[in-house]
Amino acid sequence: MSRPSLLLPLCASVSLLGGLTFGYELAVISGALLPLQLDFGLSCSQQELLVGSLLLGALLASLVGGCLIDRYGRKQAILGSNLVLLAGSLSLGLAGSLAWLLLGRSVAGFAISLSSMACCIHVSELAGPRQRGVLVSLYEAGITVGVLLSYALNYALAGAPRGWRHMFGWAAAPALLQSLSLLFLPAGTAGAAARKDLIPLQGGEATKLDPGRPRYAFVDLFRARDNMRGRTVVGLGLVLFQQLTGQPNVLAYASTIFRSVGFRGGSSAVLASVGLGAVKVTATLTAMGLVDRAGRRALLLAGCALMALSVSGLGLVSFAVPLRSGPACLAVPNATRLSGLPGDPSLPRGLAPPLPPTTDQSPGRPVLSTSERTGPPPGAEDPTALSLTPPGGLSTAPEHALLHWTALVCMMVFTSAFSIGFGPVTWLVLSEIYPVEIRGRAFAFCNSFNWAANLFISISFLDLIGAIGLSWTFLLYGLTAVFGLGFIYLFVPETKGQSLADIDQQFQKRWFPLSFGHRQSSAGVQYSRIEVSAAS
Repeated sequence: MSRPSLLLPLCASVSLLGGLTFGYELAVISGALLPLQLDFGLSCSQQELLVGSLLLGALLASLVGGCLIDRYGRKQAILGSNLVLLAGSLSLGLAGSLAWLLLGRSVAGFAISLSSMACCIHVSELAGPRQRGVLVSLYEAGITVGVLLSYALNYALAGAPRGWRHMFGWAAAPALLQSLSLLFLPAGTAGAAARKDLIPLQGGEATKLDPGRPRYAFVDLFRARDNMRGRTVVGLGLVLFQQLTGQPNVLAYASTIFRSVGFRGGSSAVLASVGLGAVKVTATLTAMGLVDRAGRRALLLAGCALMALSVSGLGLVSFAVPLRSGPACLAVPNATRLSGLPGDPSLPRGLAPPLPPTTDQSPGRPVLSTSERTGPPPGAEDPTALSLTPPGGLSTAPEHALLHWTALVCMMVFTSAFSIGFGPVTWLVLSEIYPVEIRGRAFAFCNSFNWAANLFISISFLDLIGAIGLSWTFLLYGLTAVFGLGFIYLFVPETKGQSLADIDQQFQKRWFPLSFGHRQSSAGVQYSRIEVSAAS
């Protein structure tokens, strides 16, 4: 039996440890790939298969995980996924062949994808309106911390014999701690209402549960009933614009931009990982502090606007400072770079055969391609990376130096904007807008489009560059962000300060998301007054 005073820290630990597990498992391959290549003699295609096997497992979880979450419950889904992750970690740590490595990575991908969906939903249902934004956003913060932790352990174990086995095995530690925290939490709002130990966290919301509520089938997501179609438009729009703004691909140039401002050789990759990681942590913490004050909608609008401006700035800079590319894959893997991660997202996002999109991300975040990790030994010039410098070397012209630093600032702003807006808020909104009876299936459905869109953006990157050039590709991403800004303004509701039941009722009354979007301000004031009145 949990005590009310412990519910808030327990929910926070479940969210944070879930994100930490997700981020660590996604990024750990960056340090393990080089020793794996040396021990097993992996070719480029085998490296890509090993990296992409996590994506395959995660895609499978996004297709079937929703049914598991709705049928067996959120808590059981998280506990089950942690057991699956433990099995995957054992398979990876004891692997003696490529087949066992592929099996372990696929199983781990399934586990973290299922856990990410169930964790966001479970925490959002246990938390009240005033704490829900912070607690769910903790998952995104955990992802970024997990990525940085994986980099630190990769560095510490790089010289250890069979150090890659320990790298994979440590992924089970935060999952076990999360399971321990879950044992002291109720299974859901129904059980909490019976035990009356959620009232301090829910503000009385648990007592509103009605056993006679209607049931929903999966096809109801596309019907007008209770405005389910409008909710699906909001959910799919957010996850698609999150990916179509090109966040994983843009951050693939992080190391190149660091190198262009004077950091040469291996230091550029380290700074790209640690520097952008620190920026992401800071921005995510900022989002956590503002999400229940400024609101979800405000953070999405601000983040998307800054993404449009910064990625367009990168496109304009690349007109004046051309980039060149080299071969896609070498025999010796190199360190990865940290990019965005939901969300993510932040984390490895897609498998791209020729060029390395990096991470993002989310609660469903794909993986880095091996081409992102391939390169020469530290200190040598990287022929696989795109270079901001002309063939003759690094330009020292003052105007070029200014452009290099402008590109660096744009990259930092882009990373921060994603971590404030799309990164944490997308998954928070998805966990709020659907009725409890179909929330797991709806979340998983949108998450599957998130993975699929990321994969599409990743594999089409080089073709797009070849067709219109890198500068116009960045500008196209900026234009997409502008369209995303319009979508958020017209369709995405403000849900801060509202109970899940209130959000559900608002969607039922608004048959057209367009009208819902136009009345956010008054709706937010209305529900704030109701909450204050109830409290008094």
